[in-house]
Amino acid sequence: MQIVLATRNKGKIRELARIFAHELPEVELLGTDNFPELADVDETEDSFEGNALLKAVAVSRFTKLPAIADDSGLAVDHLKGAPGIYSARYSGVHGDDEANLQKVLREMEGIANRRAQFVCAAAFVAPNGYQKVIRAEMVGELISQPRGANGFGYDPIFVPEGFAQTTGEMAPDLKDSISHRGKAMRELAQIISSERASWEQ
Repeated sequence: MQIVLATRNKGKIRELARIFAHELPEVELLGTDNFPELADVDETEDSFEGNALLKAVAVSRFTKLPAIADDSGLAVDHLKGAPGIYSARYSGVHGDDEANLQKVLREMEGIANRRAQFVCAAAFVAPNGYQKVIRAEMVGELISQPRGANGFGYDPIFVPEGFAQTTGEMAPDLKDSISHRGKAMRELAQIISSERASWEQ
């Protein structure tokens, strides 16, 4: 069984492949790089859930295969939920992790309330019209200096609640076990498996 992941982000593909290897070992995950003619989908919705579903629908229609898309980001309490759905392009350049991270650190200089959440909305869409969207969060706090070279994005400045390490310092299996994306994708994988008769029709 093949499912297309609606992303070109190599770090995200590796992370999701690890998760699905446990939950759906029979599935072959394809990235959108397997479909060079597939154009990127503009994220025009105003919520994580809306953008995830938008991407999954577009990719499933184009590839004629089931598709998974997620929209994930960092929501900082002091910044009223920013960078939020703009997390990947917060600095103005899409995918510049370092610039995005540094912008958040500048905006948080001297701020005592450093509470934040990583949010993930994960959508699954099948060619027969079946749709499912899951949302999950990981709560924690931001530190003022990056630590750790694992992960990607804002991982080096995010310390999950109950831990001393940043998600950038964690081993991949530990991060997957507690992360917003890990939670959402495990639940989605279980639904994909249990409701297979509904979306394979």
